Amino acid sequence: MTDARALQWDLPDPFTLEISVRDDDTDRLGHANNVVYVRWLEDVSWAHIESLGMTWELHEATGKAMAITRTEIDYLASANAGDRLILGTWLTGYDGRFRSSRQFQLVRPTDRKTLVRAVSTHACVDMKSQRPSRAPREFAEILAAAVVNGATGVAVK
Repeated sequence: MTDARALQWDLPDPFTLEISVRDDDTDRLGHANNVVYVRWLEDVSWAHIESLGMTWELHEATGKAMAITRTEIDYLASANAGDRLILGTWLTGYDGRFRSSRQFQLVRPTDRKTLVRAVSTHACVDMKSQRPSRAPREFAEILAAAVVNGATGVAVK
């Protein structure tokens, strides 16, 4: 696999996840199904925040979680069974209270082609009530420290 740092990323220093496209990831057209891309976005998002210290144990201890409120995906080229891909992500916004945003870029290293660009927004919720809630101090510190400037996606309002 190509070194992720050698690829042309939209923003510097992405958190990356290597992906191998399986036969069961494909649809009737023979390429990765749109639902699979959403799963990959979820997988890299969790891996990223956990690497920053925002573990599931912290979620449970605070009773809070960041729930996705919006996802936009631009499918630029197809991924096929057997492809090896690198999915990069960045935290691109945090309003200091409730909302955060994230940007994604999926690259096929063999031809250096960007297959997908996506953005998502998130809101802090109370895990019991599922209602919006101010982010706990622990989340606020982690999110604020991890935000990358220069994003091209959805701004946190």
